[in-house]
Amino acid sequence: MTERTTVRLPEELLSRAKRKAAAERRTLTALIEEGLRAVLSEKPPAGKARRRLPRISKASGGFRPGVDLSDSASLIEEEDKEMLERLRRFE
Repeated sequence: MTERTTVRLPEELLSRAKRKAAAERRTLTALIEEGLRAVLSEKPPAGKARRRLPRISKASGGFRPGVDLSDSASLIEEEDKEMLERLRRFE
């Protein structure tokens, strides 16, 4: 059994939702229903797999090999390298 209800949404969000529904040739109700089902089931929407974040280190503790806390320039350089690696993975 379906029920009618009133939902208050920001104008911009509702406008975007209507455009998306129209572009996909389906109703706004169907779009909202799919979104609610996805959120309530805690499963990612179809076609969008959750990314697994890489482990930072396989070591069981301590600092990464080669890290010298007394050399701040090398620490900054190491952070920059890590950031570039992460950005390359998401391209």
